[in-house]
Amino acid sequence: MTSKNFSDLPLCPELQFTLQELGYKKPTPIQEKAIPLVMEGHDLLAEAQTGTGKTASFALPIIEKLSKKAPDPKYRSIRALVLVPTRELAIQVADNTLEYGRALSMRVTSVYGGVRVENQVRKLKRGTDILVATPGRLLDLLQQKAIDLESLEFMVLDEADRMLDLGFIEPIKQIMDYAAEPRQTLLFSATADESTEVLAEFYLNDPKKVRVATRNSTSHQVKQFAYAVDNSDKADVLSYLISEGQWGQALVFVRTKKRVDELVQYLQREKIDAGAIHGDKSQRERIRMLDEFMRGDLQILVATDVAARGLDIDALPMVVNYDVPNVPEDYVHRIGRTGRAGEMGQAVSLVAPVEKEFLNRIEKLIKQKIKLRPVPRVEDGQLIESEFVATKSKKRKVKSKGKVAKRQTVESYQKDDSIKSVRPSPFGNKFGGDN
Repeated sequence: MTSKNFSDLPLCPELQFTLQELGYKKPTPIQEKAIPLVMEGHDLLAEAQTGTGKTASFALPIIEKLSKKAPDPKYRSIRALVLVPTRELAIQVADNTLEYGRALSMRVTSVYGGVRVENQVRKLKRGTDILVATPGRLLDLLQQKAIDLESLEFMVLDEADRMLDLGFIEPIKQIMDYAAEPRQTLLFSATADESTEVLAEFYLNDPKKVRVATRNSTSHQVKQFAYAVDNSDKADVLSYLISEGQWGQALVFVRTKKRVDELVQYLQREKIDAGAIHGDKSQRERIRMLDEFMRGDLQILVATDVAARGLDIDALPMVVNYDVPNVPEDYVHRIGRTGRAGEMGQAVSLVAPVEKEFLNRIEKLIKQKIKLRPVPRVEDGQLIESEFVATKSKKRKVKSKGKVAKRQTVESYQKDDSIKSVRPSPFGNKFGGDN
């Protein structure tokens, strides 16, 4: 039976009321499939694209089940844990979960690195039902005995593939040793490969499997473009596309923190409203910049992949791969920021000669051809795509809006043929993987 509305799902009146207040009418495919399985008590291995509503698909049934058992009146111990890869995602998931559980007086707390641990410990001492955490900060708190997971009933590994990409497998293993058993464990991933399946085999008990999109696929709502550009011309070309193409908001992904800062400085000199987030920015700066972008007050947000899993905007029209990722799965994560909630989106990749191999790997992963074309020309204020496939990138002169200081040459990089499109097993040879 297909659920046409949230009212068809096994959720209590309080949650149904909250969903109505939030304007939720119809469940997404992942919510429709996952919520009943979690309610039935199954462990779950779920694969769904970014932006499909994964948070509600685990938060709603966990809140429902926790509400059936009254917490200890003296102290609310942690009964549900959600592990996420980034600070931004921890904040986002915690905020959403808190909103879902408000009518049931559910306490939700988030902990993550980059801020003073003392303030987080102070909040945790007041007790919490659901903890959303990044692996590093959580492991620190457990080792300091500031908290424990002895009352844990639910564990969620959200964006598990990204946590593996970021090297969190060892902290995850150690955290699992602190977690109470038996428990219900849920693993959610935007993409799936050998390593996420091994992780599931190791920590999930006879899980139900849910997949709502073709493996490692990109959304049909996203139109993809690739333009051949010399590396030294990328900033000029991006400025040209933003200005002459009359772009609205765009999220621009750049390979390194240094290149992020260089690009933002260049765009600002070109009178383009741009801001940056990356790992060297303070937590306060990153939150402020994300808030401005999500409110629509900032036109261009330039970021390293640290932002790929922490930004949730329903109507973001454009994502730009200023640098083509050398890990193909990152391409799927990046462009998953646009084309959400039924809206159409565009993904533009600026491909330098040394990045053509990266583009080939992406095409193999998503099983889709992305034509590499010259940078489009402008006619009567409209960008006109070339019908010819680019074989060699050409330098393009871009008309500046004024006298601009000569841009410093950005750092160069070489193709890395050692990067595999599929991550090795996180458990070495235990399940047939390599070290």
